[in-house]
Amino acid sequence: MPGILEKPPATTGDYSCWLPRHRRSGSAARRLLREFLGRLTDGGRYLWAGESVLTELVNNAVQHARTPQGRLVMVRFELRPGRLRVEVHDAGDTVPTLRTAQPDDEGGRGLWLVEQLSAGWGCCPREGGVGKFVWAAVAPENEDAA
Repeated sequence: MPGILEKPPATTGDYSCWLPRHRRSGSAARRLLREFLGRLTDGGRYLWAGESVLTELVNNAVQHARTPQGRLVMVRFELRPGRLRVEVHDAGDTVPTLRTAQPDDEGGRGLWLVEQLSAGWGCCPREGGVGKFVWAAVAPENEDAA
């Protein structure tokens, strides 16, 4: 996998970096989120759901964004009071939609998982740029996500 364009996760409540649009970027994003949350007070309370949501959003950007070869995806994390905000930016313009997967479908459950594990999610155009970003707000463990 090509290198990650990153600086080490900060000790503040906000972090972003660029990743290659590659099938292994989901695992790289999870590692970065673990490092980010590990440096923050109470960050571990967001880890399980945060990793799951982030993986789905990165995988969607890698698999479904119709972009030219070599485009990158950006991940952004922000710990706010009572919420972890996760964003994944890509150069595609297709808005993700929640769908109902059939029992024998091998895929199609990613956004359903995001919806179940987050307090909310959405998609917005990138301001002043190409593409969109998909965001999700994750509640801490042991708190109602809805």
